[in-house]
Amino acid sequence: MKEIKFLISLLLIVLPFQNLQSEIIILSKCDDKQDEFLKNEYIFNLNELIMTRNYVYKEKTYQKYRLTDLSVKKSNSYVRNIYEENGKILTHKHGYPQFYTQILIEKDKQEIFMKTVLNDEEGLTKISTCKKVEKFEKES
Repeated sequence: MKEIKFLISLLLIVLPFQNLQSEIIILSKCDDKQDEFLKNEYIFNLNELIMTRNYVYKEKTYQKYRLTDLSVKKSNSYVRNIYEENGKILTHKHGYPQFYTQILIEKDKQEIFMKTVLNDEEGLTKISTCKKVEKFEKES
């Protein structure tokens, strides 16, 4: 019983002094090969393993998509789970086992790619180049 009390008190003393580090990468001012945006940014939180994309369409692009889909919003945000593999950051697979897509970036690079896999055949297409890349390492 004394050992358990000792371990608990030790944990209560040590835990508050542990350094927690997180890394956040923000890619902003991203152009797009197909659409025009007032705002287009990707935020990769490597501690929580999530990517958040925030964007605002320019009026012309918004009207183009609004013609065929009334649910389209002028500004939007979405979140995807991510993971790291061989120095690359990928979103989780979106689609079916035989055909899926993923967003892919490399750390310290400005390009964003779409990885497409069809029956184990991979394709990589550059979808955006970002003018601003910021890395934050947060300690708490």
